[in-house]
Amino acid sequence: MISQELSEITPVLLAGGSGTRLWPLSRKSYPKQFSNLIGDMSLFQASAQRLTTSEGIRFAAPITMTNADFRFIVGEQLQAIGIDPGAILIEPEGKNTAPAILAACLYSVAQHPDAILLVAPSDHVIPQVAAFHAAIALGLEQVAQGKMVTFGITPTRIETGYGYLELDALPKDRAVALKSFIEKPDTQSAEKMIEAGHYLWNAGIFLFKARDMIAAFEAYAPDLLQPVTASLKDGYPDLGFFRLAPEAWSQCADISVDYAVMEHARNLSVVPYSAGWSDLGGWDAVWQEQGPDAAGVVTSENATAIGCTNTLLRSEHGDQHLVGLGLENIIAVAMPDAVLVADMSKAQEVKQVVACLNTGGVRQAETFPKDYRPWGWFETLAIRGRFQVKRILVNPGASLSLQSHHHRSEHWVVVEGTATVTIDDAIKIITEGQSVYIPLGAVHRMQNPGKVPMVLIEVQTGAYLGEDDIIRYEDQYARS
Repeated sequence: MISQELSEITPVLLAGGSGTRLWPLSRKSYPKQFSNLIGDMSLFQASAQRLTTSEGIRFAAPITMTNADFRFIVGEQLQAIGIDPGAILIEPEGKNTAPAILAACLYSVAQHPDAILLVAPSDHVIPQVAAFHAAIALGLEQVAQGKMVTFGITPTRIETGYGYLELDALPKDRAVALKSFIEKPDTQSAEKMIEAGHYLWNAGIFLFKARDMIAAFEAYAPDLLQPVTASLKDGYPDLGFFRLAPEAWSQCADISVDYAVMEHARNLSVVPYSAGWSDLGGWDAVWQEQGPDAAGVVTSENATAIGCTNTLLRSEHGDQHLVGLGLENIIAVAMPDAVLVADMSKAQEVKQVVACLNTGGVRQAETFPKDYRPWGWFETLAIRGRFQVKRILVNPGASLSLQSHHHRSEHWVVVEGTATVTIDDAIKIITEGQSVYIPLGAVHRMQNPGKVPMVLIEVQTGAYLGEDDIIRYEDQYARS
């Protein structure tokens, strides 16, 4: 029997990855976890949503591990679905999962010595929430016995893109002791493991008492304890976030929790799960998850397939229609600024595209067409030598910084909503259809005083139009 106190779980959402295998939709500036890849919510929102209280299991507010660029996106997306954002810990730089999970553990035990954490990537698809909660309930029984739990996915095919868990016995809807972790296998080894029946896919989802995980780090990865502890101690709150101190954090090894701790621990149990799961680790996984038709074709709303087989056609812009004619085993993903066309068998190699584009200095390698900011977003509609046209959306109650520019003037035209505009000592309100001119060097700010998003068109003119031509005087988001 599980005590009421033991049944409360704090979710730890890992939300700092870049997801390069889903380029061009997923990029460094706006990775896949924040996109609506499947359904009406982002993967991050869906991950948080399924870790909310249900009958029999209580979840506390989450802890989210992310980086500075995504901190406002995390808070905004959680609030949009009615979830208390909880603690958002900002990693100064990516150091893989071991330092991040240890930081979440140390942070949690400082609040509650008996804290139980469920660590989950924020970019996986688990459609059957009730079945997943039932698996968590099985895991809680193991945690009550001092075990740390990992969740293993029942294989549905021969798969070389996942790591595997070798179990001590055949899984039969019960927790089984873990024998070993298996690296991503070749096809022949994967086939043998699936035939054996006591191997599961490694989902990278863990359930444990925070103090048990800290003890495991003390035993197997003590070199991480000092820098992570120091980074927490020297960290500081920042507008509702908690920034880990960068100097100590930089001393952490870049290592996964599997390598650092899990492969050495002797108190691990595996809970099998077979009700549907995908890590969406490539466009082939997206194609599979979206349910191909009888010809093996998946199309988005703005795509048409004619005489195609085993093909994914996806357009990410309402004004851009993608047509495939006579295609076979093809992935085609169209964004306003980049298009990917690839053989389905090369889906796992898309990350090489990003590396190649980065080598060539191609902006689209990492930069998303929409640039998300704490106040909303903007996208560039046109850019030439001495002018740039942007569409800008400002959220209700949000405000851009008080700023000036050395090299450009700006003309703003409001097309939706109302804006409060400051230009030097003057403050004016402009509404839909009205415009205002910002001379070069003028100190200015734009605010949305309304209850609906405000949209405007900005025309910049000048000798230099880079985003770094900004002098900030005041900023409610504490950007320098």
